[in-house]
Amino acid sequence: MNLEQFQLLIKDLPCGKLTPQAVYIHKSALQNEQLTSFLNRIQSALKLEDYDWNIAKFWKNDFKFSLLIYPNFSEESYPALAKSLFIDLDRKYHRLNDYLNTDNPPVLHRKELMVTKEHPFYEEFLIITQEGEQAGLYENSRAIGFKLGWESTITSAGYELVDGRLFRTSALTNDDKKIDRHKTAIVRHGLSSPLKILFNKGYLNGDYSVFDYGCGLGDDISELQANGIDASGWDPNFKPDAELYNADVVNLGFVLNVIEDVAERIEALHNAFALSDKFLIVSCMLTSESKLSQMTPYKDGVITSRNTFQKYYFQSELQLFIEDSLEKPAISAGPGIFIIFKDELEEQKYLSSKLRRHRQWTTLNKAPLKSERNTLLLEKHHQLVEDYWNTVLTFGRLPASDEFNESKEVINTFGSAKKLFNLLINGERKKQFEQAKALRQEDYLVYFALELFSKRLPYKNMSEEKRRDIKALFLSINSGREEAKELLFQIANNELLQDSALKASKYIPSIYNAEHSLLLHAKYINELPVILRIYAGAAAVMYGDWNESDVIKVHLTSGKVTFMVYDDFLNKPIPRIVERVKVKLAQQDIDYFDYVNEVKRPPLLNKHEFMTPKDERYKDQQRLDKKLIKLGVVDASGEQHMSMAEFNGKLASLNKQIKGYRIYTI
Repeated sequence: MNLEQFQLLIKDLPCGKLTPQAVYIHKSALQNEQLTSFLNRIQSALKLEDYDWNIAKFWKNDFKFSLLIYPNFSEESYPALAKSLFIDLDRKYHRLNDYLNTDNPPVLHRKELMVTKEHPFYEEFLIITQEGEQAGLYENSRAIGFKLGWESTITSAGYELVDGRLFRTSALTNDDKKIDRHKTAIVRHGLSSPLKILFNKGYLNGDYSVFDYGCGLGDDISELQANGIDASGWDPNFKPDAELYNADVVNLGFVLNVIEDVAERIEALHNAFALSDKFLIVSCMLTSESKLSQMTPYKDGVITSRNTFQKYYFQSELQLFIEDSLEKPAISAGPGIFIIFKDELEEQKYLSSKLRRHRQWTTLNKAPLKSERNTLLLEKHHQLVEDYWNTVLTFGRLPASDEFNESKEVINTFGSAKKLFNLLINGERKKQFEQAKALRQEDYLVYFALELFSKRLPYKNMSEEKRRDIKALFLSINSGREEAKELLFQIANNELLQDSALKASKYIPSIYNAEHSLLLHAKYINELPVILRIYAGAAAVMYGDWNESDVIKVHLTSGKVTFMVYDDFLNKPIPRIVERVKVKLAQQDIDYFDYVNEVKRPPLLNKHEFMTPKDERYKDQQRLDKKLIKLGVVDASGEQHMSMAEFNGKLASLNKQIKGYRIYTI
């Protein structure tokens, strides 16, 4: 079955609840044997024959659908979703979500639209919907899609749900707790973490306007405006009279987690996204189960010691909430930080930029011999030739005229860019070009592989540069994607991962734990063999940009990748960890650990093993690390685990202390 056939079958459904993107229908109403047989084959292929769904969600314009389980569809007026199986047939991708243990699952309304009039409970479903309409509960459809938002809407309208039916409440039970939401705003010195990510990505270079939705005291805005960036903001407590403006980039920074009302939380997300022209960046606080257990529960969050509300999310929970609310993919940019693109070209530019390698090519001073005239011409215009050649190596193909600033000069001097290329492509330069092309092909294979985790952009909608790359590097975009898919499947091959890690340890400064793990600095990820790049990239889909971390640990047998951030990694000889995020690929989940207590931050030892001899302070770092081993403070080279208290204790027992990169006797 193809997309066209699929769409024809969807149009012929006897009933269904329609949304702008999809149609929902109960299993009992599916009367077309071709469609039901197709769904059965998909379940069988996924080995999910026992997955007992009762509601199907079919996308109108895409070749994808979801099979949903509402255990009490007939019995409950507004049943909650228990499980969902999402299947994207274009990307050959599926995802199984479990809502059983969440406090805020999606809920179902207007059940009568999903069944035929012959259904035994059709009339009852219709009456339930009419009750809700009369109470005005469906006016804000954004706020009622999840359980807590639905319950809040019912209460706000002056009703109670008793045995599944609505009753007017003459005297609502008031919650005496008064949340001091304004106290959540904090004074910042420097940009907040989501805006730092935007700065590192080049979005704060002055080419993009920024709007801060929920700007608090406005420190981010002041910082941006001071640097000449078109920035403004609004906040319900501190800038309630400020105007709302559309901007290229909208920041919803640490706002959702301080709103105790779920309906208002969803509304804030939609309002912020509506103001974005290119993308919205959303950030929330993360936490662990152990921390949550120590706090005072309130609604779906906790009350802090300052009497403020906080909804602490888990990474996957936040992503699910954003995607279900906006019906858009949320791309992880860091722990608790997601980017939701409105501009598809901007999205593809973002995804591909972090996967491209940047190499310094050695200039070849000796021009190739074609004829005496050509040799003299090449030597005379040596700088133009070298600039052109370096551009060729950067692209791994011949650059178009608009991709090289001096194209007109090349044409005037050599007749055409192609002629210049033919004059150069022999001997050592040919080897250089083949290497550059192979590297760019690898970059695109990684891009195609990780593209399977998000919505794939059709070839015709890609940027001109990207279409030129694909045409030059692959037989077709489909052949490139198929090759990438095969590589993606191979990340489960532990033996291949171990062989690749051993190979990488020979040329990348790293710590290799035989048959277990490879640790390296984040800046070397794109230098790894392609299979390890895809493996780490798959984890970064959940973590965010790996460049936001310092040290990355690639676990070779357990399907995990750990991203670690240290305090001033570059400048401190013994940096200490401040954040550790372990991505579990098999479970599609992450464990997040922060080290707020500075005393308990473990040190990074043998740091020189993550550096090259060309790095500044390499010799000083290497000397310090070897001295610590010689003194017995550190057991050996390689990865070491030690608390800061133990490290300081060993130094103290020897009457030693570290100042800078030197060890002194006390």
